[in-house]
Amino acid sequence: MSVDARGLALTVLAVIAAGYALDSAQVFFVSLLMGILIAYALNPLVSGLERLRIPRVPATIVVMVGVVCALGFGAYSLRGQAQTIIEQLPEAARKFSVALTQLRSDHAGNMQKMQTAAAEVEKAATQAPQGAPAAPGPKAATHVVIDQPGSKVGNFLMIGSMGALTFLGQVTTVLLLAFFLLLGGNTFKRKLVRLTGPTLSAKKITVQILDDINDSIQKYLFMLLTTNVLVAVLCWIAFRWIGLENAGAWAVASGLLHVIPYLGPGVTAIAVAMAAFTQFESFSQAFTVFAASIAIATLSGTFVTTWMAGRIAKMNSAAVFISLLFWGWMWGVWGMLLSIPIVVIVKVVSEHVDQLKPVAELLGE
Repeated sequence: MSVDARGLALTVLAVIAAGYALDSAQVFFVSLLMGILIAYALNPLVSGLERLRIPRVPATIVVMVGVVCALGFGAYSLRGQAQTIIEQLPEAARKFSVALTQLRSDHAGNMQKMQTAAAEVEKAATQAPQGAPAAPGPKAATHVVIDQPGSKVGNFLMIGSMGALTFLGQVTTVLLLAFFLLLGGNTFKRKLVRLTGPTLSAKKITVQILDDINDSIQKYLFMLLTTNVLVAVLCWIAFRWIGLENAGAWAVASGLLHVIPYLGPGVTAIAVAMAAFTQFESFSQAFTVFAASIAIATLSGTFVTTWMAGRIAKMNSAAVFISLLFWGWMWGVWGMLLSIPIVVIVKVVSEHVDQLKPVAELLGE
């Protein structure tokens, strides 16, 4: 079997260069993909207003302003519960630390008793009847290390403030990009069709690829909205039934963080369990809230998400999980959020390109 060593080496170098470019330009690519996803999600609303004989520009402005106002109103409605949670953080950390210290001391006390008993048994077994007591050894030297006071808290607050400003800037960039993409409408679609070449077959394939991508992404976003709302509602019912304070804010947080596969539900469950322990001061109650949160996320992810994802894209679950690991390793939380749309787009493109048919077969069921 002949092997094209030069072609293989060039392919490996191209893959390494592409990975380095994706890692170096993470902010750009993440902002671009998030803007495209938001534009896909809001395009049906703009198109609906256009069917009501409203021009594209006013329709886009109305939709974007409406979405921003809705998000702001939701955050404003939950500001009281969120402020209460923030104010309870120091007390929650203190109670949790005291409980862990007490648990550790109880465990250490039992271990100390066992070690003392074992030492007494060993001493009784090995001590000679007429043996002289051993001379005490020299005492170990004590070293005192003086820790110079520093501005760790100030540095932490400065880093946190810079991170918040960077995040706000990235959010503004994403919203502006989505706004201009919505204003453009089908402009980029027509330009891509022109760039494919003069042949009618190439233009038809390009139009079909773009239509399939549009359909798949919109169905995926609808699935995401459905599962997140379901998780938020079920968490609110469970937390209210258990008696957890600020159940509405925790339910909204559960629905929002459920967007991030695997990591989001785990972080939410741990945070809600700590809040439950602060309120009830009981590990059993904290475990009940933790188990309820994990059970709801698992139920939604196993049944609802799997069923809807199978109907949308017919994806191979192993390939989707590998994509999740890769993009999570490449871009962190943003990569985990964008991994499924990326692999859906790759599968749709591969199904219409002859050279990429093996990739489509690998990603399909």
